[in-house]
Amino acid sequence: MRADAKRNRDRLVEVAREIFREQGYDAPLDEVAKRAGVGPGTLYRHFPTRENLIDAVMQAWVDQVNEAADKALTHEGGPRERLMAWFEDYTDRLRSHRGSAAKITAALGDESSPIAGKCQIYSAANARVVETLREEGAVRDGVDALQVLRLVGGVATVADQGSLPADAVRPMLEVVADGVLR
Repeated sequence: MRADAKRNRDRLVEVAREIFREQGYDAPLDEVAKRAGVGPGTLYRHFPTRENLIDAVMQAWVDQVNEAADKALTHEGGPRERLMAWFEDYTDRLRSHRGSAAKITAALGDESSPIAGKCQIYSAANARVVETLREEGAVRDGVDALQVLRLVGGVATVADQGSLPADAVRPMLEVVADGVLR
């Protein structure tokens, strides 16, 4: 990719991240191009669909997911504290872009979704946390890691759409954690 094309692409992703954070993922793409200082043709050349642009915007924070899972697993305390550290990080990450919690949660397990790759990263990190705790004997029989991720995503969606503060979200996550753990 030429240097100017890469600059345009990077600028479009940066501006889209700002606009999506402000207005949600349904914000007009023409506004993204205008604010980035490029024409709509440049936007669509780099990102033929809205989903392609959303995927590029998500990449920066999805790259940090495995690190967040590692951090949760090394968090001081027992299984509940480590699981809560993961849930809170995951929920915060989903809420960092308005509307992303619902979009990601709905796409979990859907191989045909344009963001399936990102969802697989989240699912694998979550499975690692749940399975590590299961190996320690802390997870109830029959608990499915994907269903846990969907529940936490549901909490994040409610929190995002209701603009709930963290202190209102934690009790909901505690209910999920208590249902997961023995």
